[in-house]
Amino acid sequence: MIVADYFAMLSDDISGQRYSKAEHRRQLLPLLNNRSEGAVEFKHQNISAVLVALGEDWIQGYKPAFNYQTSLEEAVARWLALTPSWLERQPMRGLPDGMRDAAQIWVEPPPTLTNQLPPQELEQTLRTAQKYDIAGRDERNRTLGRAGEECVLAHERTTLKLAGREDLARKIRWVSEEDGDGAGYDIASFTPDGRPRLIEVKTTNGWVRTPFHISRNELAVAEERRSEWSLFRLWGFSREPKAFELFPPLDAHVSLTATSFQASFQ
Repeated sequence: MIVADYFAMLSDDISGQRYSKAEHRRQLLPLLNNRSEGAVEFKHQNISAVLVALGEDWIQGYKPAFNYQTSLEEAVARWLALTPSWLERQPMRGLPDGMRDAAQIWVEPPPTLTNQLPPQELEQTLRTAQKYDIAGRDERNRTLGRAGEECVLAHERTTLKLAGREDLARKIRWVSEEDGDGAGYDIASFTPDGRPRLIEVKTTNGWVRTPFHISRNELAVAEERRSEWSLFRLWGFSREPKAFELFPPLDAHVSLTATSFQASFQ
């Protein structure tokens, strides 16, 4: 009951609808056995922590409280499994036709270069993410992936136009849309001085350290064209997307773990 109630509030929160957390708590209390308002509020914070680990958005007013119970993690995952429309929803970051060249994203340093220690809860968070294959889920979410690529496409065009290179902005290609997957990157863009930029976009609604999948082909292209290739990571996409870029070699920034193997007959 508390998980379903949390998602009702989260839906309003993301869409900008007014709602009362106190009223939600008061409606829940008669349905629970001897729970205080404080206990319910803390459980909401636990749910926020689970959603961080599951690579999902959470209610910003409920600061994540980690060391949550496995049963709560399973309850949230079960709600998501039974409500596929939540993960398949149209991202809030839709770009109206008249605004497709107007959006520029603030690109910050990646987590590995911020000189900040990883959060103490990182181990639990990554364990949960691996258990439910959050990286694979984001990779299979074509609506999310396409919206992220469209967002980066607009960002690249705006960046070049602001640099006075409208000629290059017109030459940018959405490779994955025009040619299909397989090139090892999604967008062929340029630096303001005309050098090629091959951009692989990875998008999540989750936090800055949500794991992501990268294919063998993408790694190969990154290695072959080190000076041109970059990974553009969009996170927090369901609200106001934030971003950072990773440049080869990728294993200087992330741990690369094999998740599947090809079986060939000898």
